[in-house]
Amino acid sequence: MKKLFESANRYMKESDWKDLSLIKFCLCSAGVLIGIATPMRYKKIAGIAAGVIFTATYEPLMEKYFRILTEDEELKNEEE
Repeated sequence: MKKLFESANRYMKESDWKDLSLIKFCLCSAGVLIGIATPMRYKKIAGIAAGVIFTATYEPLMEKYFRILTEDEELKNEEE
């Protein structure tokens, strides 16, 4: 398991925004396919679960991005 995490960290270090966007499109497509295959009686539960997971993961991602954006602006202002 440790080797798996180390290789994932190395992959991320060697990736850029284009690679990450491809991963996101791939995962989104997988989610759509799973959604299409979900029986009608479970669609509401799956939708609620997806909404909760989206909210729980989107917030920390955006928090990190805005922190980095703010730090970059502060560094730019200090250089001027």
